[in-house]
Amino acid sequence: MIEFINASKVYPNGTKALKDVNLKIEQGEMIAIIGLSGAGKSTLIRIINQMIPITSGQCIVNGVDVSKLKGKELRKFRRNIGMVFQSFNLINRVSVIQNVLASRVADMNFVQSILGLYNKSDKILALESLDRVGILEKAYHRADELSGGQQQRVALARCLAQKPNIILADEPVAALDPVTANVVMEDFVKINKDLNITILINIHHVDIALKYCDRIIGINAGEVVFDGPSENVTDETLKMIYGRELTTDDVMEK
Repeated sequence: MIEFINASKVYPNGTKALKDVNLKIEQGEMIAIIGLSGAGKSTLIRIINQMIPITSGQCIVNGVDVSKLKGKELRKFRRNIGMVFQSFNLINRVSVIQNVLASRVADMNFVQSILGLYNKSDKILALESLDRVGILEKAYHRADELSGGQQQRVALARCLAQKPNIILADEPVAALDPVTANVVMEDFVKINKDLNITILINIHHVDIALKYCDRIIGINAGEVVFDGPSENVTDETLKMIYGRELTTDDVMEK
């Protein structure tokens, strides 16, 4: 479903973020991307929806070379890819359901979007998405009344209401306490299993990556140095990815 072929990214300042990356990702996989800050993790996932264009090589998604998409074609393509960030990107002064419904604007005409005229099916979809992440009862609360974990779950529900077949998550639990982080990761796993949505998570917490993700991609200085099942990750693997042996504290905090 997603394939990187000799994909490289060089930023204008000369930084080589990715170097000849070759990967194949199938529909329905749950993957964690781990590595040091600056290793190229965020660049890798943002190439998939062309938030960042590659410098050379190819990124193929469902048979389409995404680097060739422009304008309307690119916007249509992105409708199939949900994005979840470390910051929740909610509109605090409006209700939770209004935040979720914002994902439907791209499918509305100009007048409907300006006036917020959502149809019944959109509202049902928004409520179902909130129910799937366990916060249906918060639908009519203001977003700023929720805890950080609840806000991230709203962001995930908004992503689901977009009806994606791929979800890209960039450090989605970095701002959460350990207990809440586990709850949010359980939501990701449930969505992955129940809806067969491909999920790629860029994450610093090695212990969480190994616990919840079936496949680990380790990146060091822009190169994929490990790609395999999470159960195959050893201390030597982590040393290869991070450039040194990790302590227990490192595994919890990286």
